[in-house]
Amino acid sequence: MTRFEQKKALVTGAAGGIGSAIVRMLMAEGAQVAVADRAVAGLDASVHLPGDLLDPVYSDGLPKAAEAALGGLDIVINNAGVIARGAVTATSDDDWNLSLGVNVEAPFRICRAAIPILAATGGGAIVNTASCWGLRPGPNHALYCMTKAAMASLTQCMGMDHAHQGIRVNAVCPNEVNTPMLRTGFVSRGFDPDTALALLDKTVPIGRVAEAEDIADVVLFLASDAARYMCGALVEVNGGKAVA
Repeated sequence: MTRFEQKKALVTGAAGGIGSAIVRMLMAEGAQVAVADRAVAGLDASVHLPGDLLDPVYSDGLPKAAEAALGGLDIVINNAGVIARGAVTATSDDDWNLSLGVNVEAPFRICRAAIPILAATGGGAIVNTASCWGLRPGPNHALYCMTKAAMASLTQCMGMDHAHQGIRVNAVCPNEVNTPMLRTGFVSRGFDPDTALALLDKTVPIGRVAEAEDIADVVLFLASDAARYMCGALVEVNGGKAVA
């Protein structure tokens, strides 16, 4: 399949588990891809745009930099994200600044800069990463749930506001995904990641926690012409598991 032949895409959080799967699958289907993350040197991509999403100048400039390097821009995928765990009373100022900066402010800045670029050439697709936890919050993730709820709401608003420009803005909403981020979270809480993952598998009706490719497949669908009539959609990819 070459759904993305001659398409030019920007992917943030490209070095992570889901991000690297998105990049790999876009490239396999003919896209030219600009990758953004703190370290991207090892990624197979058309253009490398390393930087810190907490830097407003970097985030503001990413779409233009991708457009210049790729010779155009058709797709923007705001995949970067961080997870802060704990109740509000356990949340530090650093947790707050990091979570708001990466999960909300950076994608806001990138969308704000990308929309005029996409509109100038007749439109395009923006796919954001929200979360099931942003739609129905679970325990002990107050800051994470709040930021993902903000991303879901922003996606719905932009989906309505910019559809007339040919820009489709949608979001994928995963539950747990078997990525280095999930495994690192287990380790930080004193759990063996393989044992914890096996136990987590049993809580999912479909029988297993999602793999990165399960989420990336839906991201590519939302970025493709097959989703041409979808604007402001929040697509849950959860294996049938409710947030608990």
